This record gives sequence, C-alpha cells and structure tokens, in this order.
Amino acid sequence: MLAAPALASDITGEWKRTDGKSRIRMANCGGAICGSITWLRDANSPAHVGQQVFFGLKPSDGGWAGSALNPEDGKTYDGKVTLSGASMTTSGCVLGGLICKSVTWTRAN
Repeated sequence: MLAAPALASDITGEWKRTDGKSRIRMANCGGAICGSITWLRDANSPAHVGQQVFFGLKPSDGGWAGSALNPEDGKTYDGKVTLSGASMTTSGCVLGGLICKSVTWTRAN
C-alpha cells in the first residue's frame, strides 16, 4: 500500500494523446524527466518522431515543472505535468501563466 503514492507520481513511460494525434515517451534524462515524440498520426505535421518536446521536468507542487516545446510554432514555454489516475495532463504557458494550452494523455503501456 505504501508504494501507491510513489507510483501515482511516476510519469515515465509511453503516453498517447487522447485525440489520437501522437505518442510520447517520458524518460529520465540527466537527473530530470524529458519527453520525446515516438509516433505521429500526421506525417505532414511540423513535429517529427524523435523530437524532444518536454525538457528538465522536476517534481513541483504536486506535479512536474520544466519546459515544453510546441512543434507547431517552434517556441519553448513553461511546462507543467500533472497526473490523475492513468491520465496525464501537460500544459505550456506564457505571460506568467496567463495563457496556457493543455493536452491530456493516457498510458500506452
């Protein structure tokens, strides 16, 4: 029973977007967590398989915080990741958190 809270905060592994557009793998990288694209539905997307889109994620305020790259505009934003059961929500924000975009993922493995 004591291991359940630790597992709940584990974001490593393969995740699929709930809209079916892509998959990412969250993995340890240099003492933090990074996320890279492992599959894309649209071959004409500005994103590409192997592209790192989450950088330097570290535990913060009940979730994870770091940086997120939006392949559509090529810009990097403040990123946050939260877990709720088997769902993960990623968000990238600008202007000190005034404008944010979120995506929901489910475990693929």
